[in-house]
Amino acid sequence: MDSATLARDLRKKPDDPRSIFGTIMTVLAGLCLVFTIVPLFAVLGFVIVRGASRLNLDLFTKLPPPPGLTGGGLANAILGTIIVVALATLIAVPIGVLAAVYLSEFSGNNRLAGAVRFATNVLAGVPSIIAGMFAYGLLVAPLLGSQKGLLGFSALAGAVALAVLMLPTIIRTTDEALQIVPQDIRWAAFGVGAYNYQAVLKIVLPAALPAILTGVTLSVARAAGETAPLIFTALFSNFWPKGVTEPIATLSVLVYNYAIVPFKAQQELAWAGSLILVFLVLLTSVLARLATRRKMY
Repeated sequence: MDSATLARDLRKKPDDPRSIFGTIMTVLAGLCLVFTIVPLFAVLGFVIVRGASRLNLDLFTKLPPPPGLTGGGLANAILGTIIVVALATLIAVPIGVLAAVYLSEFSGNNRLAGAVRFATNVLAGVPSIIAGMFAYGLLVAPLLGSQKGLLGFSALAGAVALAVLMLPTIIRTTDEALQIVPQDIRWAAFGVGAYNYQAVLKIVLPAALPAILTGVTLSVARAAGETAPLIFTALFSNFWPKGVTEPIATLSVLVYNYAIVPFKAQQELAWAGSLILVFLVLLTSVLARLATRRKMY
């Protein structure tokens, strides 16, 4: 039987049940894709339409106006968001990466490793407001009787709350990234006389770096948009940040505060802040995609 006859025999008829089923599933998959994309672009379009009108230099250089007045900007909230998220990243990344290195490279998959992985999965599903209450009870609220909290309402307390939310993503992505690095690479390092920690630091971690950066950027994107933990910890301020031990303005809390007031100028600033937050999330997502384009090994 020649190739042309074989191809003709293997070609499915249009009325073949498998062809009909395949067509139906293709259409359903396309509809699901549309239902997924339409809300995304609807949200983006709505936020752009409502917030783009306030995009100007004052938005990035001036403080919010007093209630009832026009003008002003979001400079303090933008700077505060950068400060709080940067502090949270400095707290969460070392702890998360080191925990994942232990789980993947040094634990031997013992019971402790299993317990840590289970706890990480549970923590990933905990509502963000619980993390805020945890940081509030630990660092802000009085601990015993009349004693004060360790930090009070501050940027650092807000960073701790966000770091708790960032940890599960960083630990899970780093753990998985280290596990998919081929074992042959480790054996090659051991073959030339490297110790275990040397192989991890100089060979395994650099090979898994793109996936680790992806987890970090995704966790940063989540932390930048959180509101509830910061209401409990960082509170808010209408002025420039004075330090990491003082209350601080953030974009998410500003959007929450200004969206419910009856003043049009503040509502416009809330939409502009929403647009900036969406842009920051999109930017971190793009950076994550760029990081994954590099081969791990």
